[in-house]
Amino acid sequence: MPKIFYTERDIEDLYHSGVTTLVVNDDVVVTDLAREKARKLGVELLKEHDQPSSAPIRPYITKNVSPSAAPPMPQAPSPAPTRVDLETRVYQAVQAQVGDSVDPGLLKTVIQRVLKNVGGS
Repeated sequence: MPKIFYTERDIEDLYHSGVTTLVVNDDVVVTDLAREKARKLGVELLKEHDQPSSAPIRPYITKNVSPSAAPPMPQAPSPAPTRVDLETRVYQAVQAQVGDSVDPGLLKTVIQRVLKNVGGS
């Protein structure tokens, strides 16, 4: 079975998608930066058969389910960005690419027209 590598970016993506725990086994590698990011964000890294010492093992109750077979956690839909938010994000992204080579007023006008034509919020 191939190993699964988690980087700092993967931990951020998991956190933003609502994941609060990650089960780590022999086939999972978590980089040092990813471990630090998980600690900062509060994402819990659990070993596959990790169990608190105070919790008794009850095989008749506890069922080991592989993480891939577990149903995904329900996620609350994120609110749609407002038109102003969308314009701002697009403007900043384009500005980062083109720098000062485009007139800011013209760029805003173009972005507003494009968003209007594609139905952006």
